[in-house]
Amino acid sequence: MSSPSGPAGPTDQLPLFDAAPLRAPRPAPPAPDDAAEQDVLFDLEGSAGAPGASPAWTEGPRASFDLETTGRDPHTARIVTASVVRTDAAGAVTDEWEWLADPGVEIPEEAAAVHGVSTERARAEGRPAAEVVAEIAGVLAGLFAAGTPVLVFNASYDFTVLAHEGRRHGVEVPQPFPVLDPYVLNKQVHRYRRGKRTLGALCEEYGVELTAAHTSAADSVATERLAVLMARRFPELVRPAAALHADQVGWAAEQAASLQEYFRRTRPDAVVDGAWPLRRPEDA
Repeated sequence: MSSPSGPAGPTDQLPLFDAAPLRAPRPAPPAPDDAAEQDVLFDLEGSAGAPGASPAWTEGPRASFDLETTGRDPHTARIVTASVVRTDAAGAVTDEWEWLADPGVEIPEEAAAVHGVSTERARAEGRPAAEVVAEIAGVLAGLFAAGTPVLVFNASYDFTVLAHEGRRHGVEVPQPFPVLDPYVLNKQVHRYRRGKRTLGALCEEYGVELTAAHTSAADSVATERLAVLMARRFPELVRPAAALHADQVGWAAEQAASLQEYFRRTRPDAVVDGAWPLRRPEDA
């Protein structure tokens, strides 16, 4: 779930493992760039892979995942729409899954204004939340079991929402691994970048077309395109997904600690959760 924008258009529902074109305009895969940008700001320790190591995530199939929900708090938010998009090594879409759920609660006007799904529409067109959560979990479990990296912008939000939805509906949700999060990655390799670090802002910076923003389908595709272009600009991100996942656990914790220190200059009790890709339970 990303930053607010205007209401989005209708979201289709696709049955499990059924692939069909997204309704939202889809940005084209980035064209090959033999002279990839080399403006690396940091040489991350331990970023080089050992000889004979697993291939970099950019060299194989990958998937992207996004949720649109009822609110900002991942511990209480309910899923409204969800999308998973699988691409090949060249970035061409090979499979797509989309869901529209009836979350079982009122959708606040603020949230509906972001993703365009009202309570009335969700009740009329959405499927039972338990079914949707089970299907999302099944698709992700299959991807993770195959070793396919799943790209998620601000992953700790989406996977925490999904984990809580699984508990509510008695659905087993897979452990998210391997995951790549352009939000965490960008904060690590471009630490002193000024301005917003939302999906929309980064897409604009990297030239990724993001139409129908805040529909889960459009955000999923844009996340994959953004990650590929970031890897071109920062070659230290061209590594095996499992290694990058492990690094992001530490990077996210460091980033949160730094932000918490900043906040505590004026709010001594400020706490920033650095757990990734799942946030800590509220009572932890």
